[in-house]
Amino acid sequence: MQRVDENITRYSMFAAGHRVGVAVSGGADSVCLLHVLVELRERWNLVLSVLHLDHQLRGEESRNDAQFVADLARSLDLPLYADVIDIARFAAETGDNLEQAARRERRRVFGELLRAAKLDRVALGHTRSDQAETVLFRFLRGSGTAGLAGIRPVTEDGLVRPLLAVDRADVEQYLRERGIAWREDASNSSLAFARNRIRHQLLPELQRDWNPALVETLAHTADWAFEEEAWWAGEIERLAAIHLEIKPPAVYLRAQALEDLAPAAARRLTRRAIECVKGDLLGIDFSHVRQILALSVQQQGDGRLQVPGVDVFRSFEWLRLAPPGLDTLENRNYRYALAVPGSVALPGAGAVIEAEVIETKASTVAPDSGYNEEAWCLDWDRLSGPLEVRNWRPGDQYRPAGHLGDEKMKILFQRERIPLWERRSWPIITNHDEIVWARRFGAASHAAATPDSRNILRIREIPA
Repeated sequence: MQRVDENITRYSMFAAGHRVGVAVSGGADSVCLLHVLVELRERWNLVLSVLHLDHQLRGEESRNDAQFVADLARSLDLPLYADVIDIARFAAETGDNLEQAARRERRRVFGELLRAAKLDRVALGHTRSDQAETVLFRFLRGSGTAGLAGIRPVTEDGLVRPLLAVDRADVEQYLRERGIAWREDASNSSLAFARNRIRHQLLPELQRDWNPALVETLAHTADWAFEEEAWWAGEIERLAAIHLEIKPPAVYLRAQALEDLAPAAARRLTRRAIECVKGDLLGIDFSHVRQILALSVQQQGDGRLQVPGVDVFRSFEWLRLAPPGLDTLENRNYRYALAVPGSVALPGAGAVIEAEVIETKASTVAPDSGYNEEAWCLDWDRLSGPLEVRNWRPGDQYRPAGHLGDEKMKILFQRERIPLWERRSWPIITNHDEIVWARRFGAASHAAATPDSRNILRIREIPA
């Protein structure tokens, strides 16, 4: 009891008056957690309720578990939130294994209760023994420090684990001393599950032959890894604010930034960029991060690779991380009529092309742009219409004002070091299919306004 109390205090799991839902499966850990919190609730003035999800995986046994939890909640005079979820069907639909599907569904249900403000915290019954098994399991799978931090005592989404300071043996001793019954889940002894093989075979063997205090050692590993991760979280927030340009659904960063950072920081910043794109780091391992870092330091200024859920594109000094399929022809090709006066919203570009005629000399026009004003002004009297706005296509070429001859757009892009992904939706304006204006490169020589022009067509690109 004292260690649980100290653990709750150490991580500030509860505040006075918190409404806490206790997830109870019927097993020893969750039953112990419920009784301990009942004993401790006066200290924080907690308002407790019981949560139970029937996963429908063990037939009559699952239904008996649900009834046991309902009876337990009634005996303690606590409200019960119970639900039935077809985990087997859910796993088949998502491709998850049963453990993953059950974990995902529990988190979904708990998250809905927390977001709906029905609860302030959801308490889970993980113990130090669970922590040790998790750390060992993740180490065997090649996890880094984040994985070795194991089960978090407190999560940002409101989950807390008060029993992380006590072993499974302590839990059972607590229940036996008080004559409290619990349910045994037969699946916990099945060696078909990797975690059970660690629990019943590997961990006992390592304790016997290598380190009798291995559970405590692994738990301490989780503690220091957790504290390391807490420090890195703040540092990566700082680095991300400096180096990551987040323009949903993509994230951009300079390759040189990764090369300049210490390897540990570069790896973590890369993982943060991946997480920004796909929402999590599932399926991402050390080799994926290493591939991205290798792409950032290669001498050739372009390249491409894919890691689970993310398309990584290098062009000149930039890296772009984006969801796969962002660059399909269907979502980058466009063609719109441009009325004068009028405007066209560029798809997915966050900008609007605006055209208006001004009856004055071009030299008096201030187009409110960062570019040379003549580059954004056309001689309206030299155009015969209709005008269209479309994206650049391979093979496009024209003679920008001030140039001696025609230039391929591709050469202009390379000269200005325009990344490949920006080129795909690069806007140009045509007059009878002839290019008369292009973003950044301005008006065509034959259509550009001059000091003698009387009717000026001013082109502006305005952020949407």
